Amino acid sequence: MGKQDKEIQQLRQMIEESKRAVVFTGAGISTESGIPDFRSPGGIWTRYQPIDFRDFMASEEMRRESWRRKFASDAVMSKAKPNRGHLAVGKLVQKGKVSSVITQNVDGLHQASGVPDDQVIELHGNATYAACLDCHKRYELEVIRAIFEKDETLPECDHCSGIIKTATISFGQAMPLAEMQAAESETLACDLFLAIGSSLVVYPAAGFPELARQNGARLVIINRDPTPLDGNADLAMHSEIGPTLSAVVDLD
Repeated sequence: MGKQDKEIQQLRQMIEESKRAVVFTGAGISTESGIPDFRSPGGIWTRYQPIDFRDFMASEEMRRESWRRKFASDAVMSKAKPNRGHLAVGKLVQKGKVSSVITQNVDGLHQASGVPDDQVIELHGNATYAACLDCHKRYELEVIRAIFEKDETLPECDHCSGIIKTATISFGQAMPLAEMQAAESETLACDLFLAIGSSLVVYPAAGFPELARQNGARLVIINRDPTPLDGNADLAMHSEIGPTLSAVVDLD
């Protein structure tokens, strides 16, 4: 039996023994759906300097540039479908093994794979729709696109005249308090924490695997590249996520 087969067998046993697992995902789970990691070569941050939230709020031109980038990058994200990694996580949720999915991703692919909305905790928001920053009214992107693409008119909330922005958390914007509290509660309640496809370098989100481990939960890391927390993990696997999780949950 090869090293990877042994690791898959070990992870399968850990999941079987777990009473309440939590899955934490980063960009690595979605690259297999064709969504580039922001930080990787070819990712959006290698082409554009991220727009800070304060600049977005202060400048109409920055808001226009933000919407230009959004609709340019949407061609990739809107076509993305859940891959075998998402589907395997979804199966673990459906079986009652995983209580919640905490994600750094904004692509909505966990929900598209069948995980109920109330079991997905989105730390960085969601890029598949927009919302008013004042009254939080939700807007579908096609409505915003129709307004913007005629003459780059900035969308304005029809309820309170507030600024509309994609429902993501930008640089310089406060992390969502309710989601952070929910993620902490789930982390403290779990006995197995699966960190999947995250470099585990972006805080405060990367603090959750550490918190789980300190609280006595087993920690498993599955990521293509090594992470700073590998040495603290009960199991650290450097392998492709979709094939690995598919084998663990017998998806194929």
